[in-house]
Amino acid sequence: MSGYGQGRNHWFDDEAGPVVRPYAMTRGRTTSAAQHRLDLIAVVASEPGAGDPEADPTLSPEHVDIVGLCRNAPQPVADIAAKLDLPIGVVRVLIGDLVHAELVHVTRPVPPAELPDESILRDVINGLRAL
Repeated sequence: MSGYGQGRNHWFDDEAGPVVRPYAMTRGRTTSAAQHRLDLIAVVASEPGAGDPEADPTLSPEHVDIVGLCRNAPQPVADIAAKLDLPIGVVRVLIGDLVHAELVHVTRPVPPAELPDESILRDVINGLRAL
């Protein structure tokens, strides 16, 4: 008899453990309100004084893991995805949830276009040396 009629899924072996699809972690969502700020190098930090994420029944274990990773030191989005072994799209949605819940905040490094020009910095150094 095939595995379909036996009431047990046979599309993975017993050693694989429980399989959770990424869309289940995000409840089918592929974007979040904060997604526009969540590029790979955006840095996520837990909010000081934020409540205990484990006490919130609306948060998944993955949400709690993200807050835990960011509690000791801010983490780039790419590192969070790598450490939790989750797809980057899923991590972006989950972080967006946490931003909305005010458990974490996101900062972005200064874009290279907004950094001062090297010649301006040289002029400042030369001016300081002339003093």
